Amino acid sequence: MADTKSQFKSLIADAVNEIIKEKNLGSEAVSAEKIVVQPSPNPEMGDIGSPMFMFAKALRIAPPQIAQEVVAKIAGKAGGIGEVLAVGPYVNLKMDKAGAVKSILSKIESEGAQYGTLGNDGKPHLEGSRIMIEFSSPNTNKPLHLGHMRNDALGESVSRILKKAGAEVCKVDLINNRGIHICKSMLAYKLFHESKGDTPEKLGLKGDHFVGQCYVEFDRYLKGEKDKPETAHPEAQEMAEEMLRKWEAGDEETRKLWQTMNDWTFNGVKETYDRTGVSFDKFYFESETYLKGKDEIQKGLEKGVFFKAEDGSVRVDVTEVVGKGRDGEDHEKVLLRKDGTSVYITQDIGTAISRHDDWAFNELVYVVATEQNFHFKVLFYILKKLGFDWANKLYHLAYGLVNLPNGRMKSREGTVVDADDLIDSLHADALKAIKEKGREEEVGNADEVAEKVALAALHYYLLQVSPIKDMVFNPEESLSFNGNTGPYLQYMGARIASILRKASDEGTSPASPEKAASLLKAGEEWDLVKRLGEYPETVARAANAKDSSIMANYLYDIAKLFSKFYQQCPIMSAENAGLKEARLALAKATLQLLKDAMNLVLVPYLDKM
Repeated sequence: MADTKSQFKSLIADAVNEIIKEKNLGSEAVSAEKIVVQPSPNPEMGDIGSPMFMFAKALRIAPPQIAQEVVAKIAGKAGGIGEVLAVGPYVNLKMDKAGAVKSILSKIESEGAQYGTLGNDGKPHLEGSRIMIEFSSPNTNKPLHLGHMRNDALGESVSRILKKAGAEVCKVDLINNRGIHICKSMLAYKLFHESKGDTPEKLGLKGDHFVGQCYVEFDRYLKGEKDKPETAHPEAQEMAEEMLRKWEAGDEETRKLWQTMNDWTFNGVKETYDRTGVSFDKFYFESETYLKGKDEIQKGLEKGVFFKAEDGSVRVDVTEVVGKGRDGEDHEKVLLRKDGTSVYITQDIGTAISRHDDWAFNELVYVVATEQNFHFKVLFYILKKLGFDWANKLYHLAYGLVNLPNGRMKSREGTVVDADDLIDSLHADALKAIKEKGREEEVGNADEVAEKVALAALHYYLLQVSPIKDMVFNPEESLSFNGNTGPYLQYMGARIASILRKASDEGTSPASPEKAASLLKAGEEWDLVKRLGEYPETVARAANAKDSSIMANYLYDIAKLFSKFYQQCPIMSAENAGLKEARLALAKATLQLLKDAMNLVLVPYLDKM
C-alpha cells in the first residue's frame, strides 16, 4: 500500500512538472512528498485520490482540467499499480487489487516483526534518531494515581512507537524526591507516627500509600477540621519550610528520615511500574541534580544572563517568551529564592544538562500535563540563554487532565484514585465477568487473564484520546467487550487465534501470498488488506506526532474491518478449500499485525478469552 501510494505520488509530481515545463510557467518544481493522497469516498471511482486544487494557481487552470491533463500524461505509466482516472478535480487510482494483495501479504510475512518499521526505501523511518523521553516523574510523597496512569501510558506507548519506527530510545524517570511537599509528609510522620514506630509493614500498607496518607494528614493538620478554624495549625507551613532548610543544610536526622520515607515510596511506585509494564533505562533523582542547577544559575548570574532582584532572589526576564505580566510589566521568573534555596525549575535546568552529558540525544521529550506549558517555555528559553545549542531539540509532549465522572482529583485532600486501587477494581470486575460467563476453564488462569483485561481497559481508554485533550475516565465503559476498548481488541485477537487453531487441528494451512492474491476478491477482503498495508505509514505518523491515539484508532479500524470480513466472508465454511486457505492467510496476517500494534498501546495479547 505504501509502495503504491509512493509510486502514485511520483507519477503525479512528474506529470505536473511536465505541464509546468510545457507551459513555460517557470514555477518551482513539485516534489512527490508534497502530493496529498487520501482515500476515495466512493470505491467505484478509485481507491485513493489526489486533489489538484493546490496546483491551480501555479498552472493557471481549473483543478478539473489539471486532473484531466495529469491523467493523460500518466495513464500509460500506471499499469503496474492500477488504473488512473480523472474525477472532477481529483486524480484517482483504482489499484491493481491482486498485485496489492500479493505485495502487502508478502511484506507482512517476509518482514515479520519488522513490518511497520521499514519505509519504502527499506530503512527504518527514524533510523539514526536518538530520542530521550522523560515520563512519570512521581513525587515521593504519594502513590501513583489516575493522572500518573495517563502520563505513564503515554510515555511508555510513545517510547514503544518511536522504537518501532527505528529510533534509539532512552526512557528516563525523574524522581521528585526533595522539596517542600516532601517535607510536609515527613513532618506529618513525625507528628503522628514516629512515636508509635509506625512503618508500612506494621500497618499493612504499601510504602507509597503510607507516605501519601501522611501527606493528606499534613493538609488536615494545617487547615484544621471543616468549619472549625480553631483546629487549624498555620504554623505547620513554617515548620515544613524549616525542615526543608535543614535538609538542604545536610542535617543528619532530617536526612535519615527523608531517606527512609523516600525508600518506602519509591519501592511502592516501582511495584506499580512492574504491574503495568512500565520500565525505564535510567532514574534521575532531584536530590542529586538540583545542586547542578544551582551551579548553572550562578554561572548565568556571573555572565549577566540572570540578575539579582532587590529582595535578594535570582531571576531571569522571560517577557520575550511569555509576554508581559498582567500589570503590563516585564515578566520575571525566580530561579533561586532570597534565602538561596532552589525552586523547581532550578533542578530541571541541572537535570537537562546532566542528561545530555550522559546520553547525547537528538531530541529530549518531556511528557508532562498542559498545566506546565508555561514552565517548559521558560525552561527551554533559559537553556538557550545559557548557550546550550541542544536546547533547540527539547519538546514538551503536553497532555490534558484526566478525571473521573464525579469530578477532579486532589492529592492533598485525599480525593485521588490510587492507581493500584483502580487496577484492583478493574481486575475484580473483569474476573467477575469471566466467572459469570463460565469461562474459567476455557481461559486457563482466570486471575492472570483478568489482570491483562484490566490493564488493556485502563491503558487503551487513556490512549485512544488525543493527548492534548482533557478526558474523563469511565471504568465501566473501559471494560466493555464491545466498541472502541482494549478488551474488544483482545477479544478480536483471541477470536482470530481460535480460528487459526481450529484450522491447524483440521490440517488446513494458510495459503501463500501469491495464491491468496488470486482468490481474495470480495470488497470486505480488499478493505481489510488495504488497511493492513497502511501500517508502516501509521507507525511513522504516530511516531512523528508522538500521538498514541493515532495507533489506537488504527487498531480499532483493523478490528472492525476484520469483524466485517469475518461476518461476510466465511473462513472455515468457505465455498472451497482454496478460498478457505486464502482467507486463513488474511486472518494470519491480521493477527500478526494486531499483536504487534496492541503492544504499542500497552494492550496485552490474549490467546484465549
